[in-house]
Amino acid sequence: MNNPQEPREYDAVLGSNSLSPEGAAVLGGIEGVKLRLQNPDAKVRIAALEQALNYGEQGLDLVIAGLKDESVEVQIQTYHILNSRTETKVKQALISHIQGLKLEKIELVTTNKYGEIIQRQQRIARYFTEDLGNGVNLEMAAITGGTFMMGSPENEAGRQNNESPQHQVTVPSFFMGKYPVTQAQYQAIMGTNPSHFKGENRPVEIVSWNDAVKFCELLSQRTGKNYTLPSEAQWEYACRAGTTTPFYFGESITPDLVNYDGNYPYGYAPQGEYRRQTTDVGSFPPNAFGLYDMHGNVWEWCFDDWVDSYNNAPTNGSAVTISINAKLLRGGSWFITPGYCRSARRYYNDAGFIYYSYGFRVVCDAGWTG
Repeated sequence: MNNPQEPREYDAVLGSNSLSPEGAAVLGGIEGVKLRLQNPDAKVRIAALEQALNYGEQGLDLVIAGLKDESVEVQIQTYHILNSRTETKVKQALISHIQGLKLEKIELVTTNKYGEIIQRQQRIARYFTEDLGNGVNLEMAAITGGTFMMGSPENEAGRQNNESPQHQVTVPSFFMGKYPVTQAQYQAIMGTNPSHFKGENRPVEIVSWNDAVKFCELLSQRTGKNYTLPSEAQWEYACRAGTTTPFYFGESITPDLVNYDGNYPYGYAPQGEYRRQTTDVGSFPPNAFGLYDMHGNVWEWCFDDWVDSYNNAPTNGSAVTISINAKLLRGGSWFITPGYCRSARRYYNDAGFIYYSYGFRVVCDAGWTG
């Protein structure tokens, strides 16, 4: 049996920033919870919030305050802690939750190497909405910052040499478009719709990198926020959403999950439908950040200039800009085989090039919080 007098993993230590140095006194009770909530480690704060409910109304108030924590991860976990509570003040706090951002329940699916769904999970994603006028909205998902391995491992099927060397990158928090920019959104900002496959909720295509950058500039002027194309590191980090498999779904995909040329399977997955066109955004399951269509549908322009390896690549999530005309594309498309849709797959074309499988999505600084 554990000694109840011994400090636990997340117990706060009075007079020190460390968890349990030799000879220090452990501060327990509600005061210990309060101290742990000041810890810079989000995991420590989450653990403290889970314990806070043991201390009645005062503890519940601390949990409610966790909805405004600086960490998106802490905010989401706080929502999970409170979601089953019935107190009026809890319901009111959840309704007016978090700096104008809304919470949305999403379902994640995980696949095996045969493309079979082996798990379904309920998660929470967070968004803010930009009003573009005439009933057109742009939803932006909150992307929690973190560290990941960018690129593909040597044993990943379909990998290219330009996806190496794998390297660790730390990406600050940001917001990213829930979907690729739609034709309705593009029309609202640019006044035109160049797309071949028409549909207000389909992704805009036949847009160049130059067009996408202009859209971001005009959107920034309209909203007063800093909208840009994602860096390549932001894009891959957001696509993976904590996964290390070839796709955010898992080891393989099928056309039931991604819009690509289903005549060509990936790995052990079966063949399937080839739609020969784009589909409405959001037609397939999202990843853990609440992002849709990161695999397939349309290629997505990134801000970076093309380089053919990750030698000397930035490790802080920033874009590579070496003043050349070749620009990065990510995600694959309806037109392409599934290997091109992998999280790590890289592609490029000239900044002025247009094609009916080229689109984009936008990112926004996390410094704006509503």
